[in-house]
Amino acid sequence: MTPFMNKDFLLKSETARKLYHEHAAKMPIIDYHCHINPMEIYEDRKYNNITEVWLGGDHYKWRAMRSCGVPEYYVTGDASPEEKFQKWAEAMPNLIGNPLYHWTHLELQRYFGITEPLNGKNAMEIYEKCNKILAQPDMTVRGIIRKSNVKLICTTDDPADDLRAHELLAKDPTVPAVVLPAFRPDKAMRADKADFPQYVERLERVVGYPINNVTDMKKALAERIAYFDERGCSVSDHGLDSCFCEIMDDSALDEIFARAKRGEAITQKEQNAYHTALLIAVGKEYYKRGWVLQLHFGCLRDNSAKMFRQLGPDTGYDAVNDAPNGWGLAHLLSVLEDSDALGRTIVYSLNPSDNAMVGSIIGAFQTESALPGQIQQGSAWWFNDNKTGMEEQMRSLMNLGAMGTFNGMLTDSRSFLSYTRHEYFRRILCNLFGQLVEDGEYPADLDSLGQMVENISYYNTLHYFGFDKLIK
Repeated sequence: MTPFMNKDFLLKSETARKLYHEHAAKMPIIDYHCHINPMEIYEDRKYNNITEVWLGGDHYKWRAMRSCGVPEYYVTGDASPEEKFQKWAEAMPNLIGNPLYHWTHLELQRYFGITEPLNGKNAMEIYEKCNKILAQPDMTVRGIIRKSNVKLICTTDDPADDLRAHELLAKDPTVPAVVLPAFRPDKAMRADKADFPQYVERLERVVGYPINNVTDMKKALAERIAYFDERGCSVSDHGLDSCFCEIMDDSALDEIFARAKRGEAITQKEQNAYHTALLIAVGKEYYKRGWVLQLHFGCLRDNSAKMFRQLGPDTGYDAVNDAPNGWGLAHLLSVLEDSDALGRTIVYSLNPSDNAMVGSIIGAFQTESALPGQIQQGSAWWFNDNKTGMEEQMRSLMNLGAMGTFNGMLTDSRSFLSYTRHEYFRRILCNLFGQLVEDGEYPADLDSLGQMVENISYYNTLHYFGFDKLIK
């Protein structure tokens, strides 16, 4: 029997073990997409207890707790930190095979030196051990970043944000990693949302003039892109429910915008047209500046209307969208390409059934660039960042693309302890490569394989995003 999550966790062959321990494990981390608060890095937040860092804002865990029958009082309610941790610990044994089980124990091992499995019986003992360690001077947010060997972090920032935290971080030579903003303009592009008029008002206050039509909105976003660019941003991110490409003339777009700004309903076709026009406009700005465009799609958000009214978004009530995406993605990329708006682009789908579709479509757009893997299939995302999901995404990428150019893993997380997700990914990667060697499908050239593992773990990302200019 293999010991529980020992040093060779998930590494089932000698080749896999060599690739991981001699190559992957040594690589630093670049976390180019996450949802952490940059001000917490600047202020070097210190956590009062493990519940704060583990269960505060982590809708992955909230969802799992609900699935185990934990009342909402202990999930997002007013229960004490001890009570919430106890309920999380009691849920753990039910999560066999769930990545949360692995992530939880990787974090306990790497940051707290705790190797015993967490359960309801030992919950309070482990709670106290973790809290004692969190009280140590080196377990602040910056300390955790140092321990995790993180070299660069990209947060997620709205066009209307002032980026004050990033300005402060840029002036602080003691920050252990480069921290950069990433441009996330979804709220400006979702004219179909109820809060769109309020968002337009907010953006108007930031740019200092009224936004009365689509031309004004394009101008405002271009100015904010320039503002972000001056503060080190080189990455954008767009969340789409599904892929689309709908072209309308300017007069029709202005009429759609005017109705949406008044709070009137627009059709899905009209929303898609407005969204397409803005994607092309900002795509041109990204292309000019050499930014990376990230497209995340395939999510059904806020499915429980009752719980959305009670808790708001990002609280664990989202799901995989099975809407067809192939036609929309192919046409959108083609329109961007024809508009000189398609540069380095990473495409993620939340639906694992889209893996082959994404892989085949991005292969049609690897044009006019000396950069390997200019159009990337993003790593297994959200509901797919588990062992099966990662293996399926990487096998599909091998089948249809060039695995050696892959940018690898990101956390997509709100927790500073989530950097162990990179370790989880790297172990799965090395095991996958090791199996190909053991099965005689790839030569046992461990030098070349080791370099490929290091590239996927770190160097590909370093060069693809141009971060090699910032990380020495």
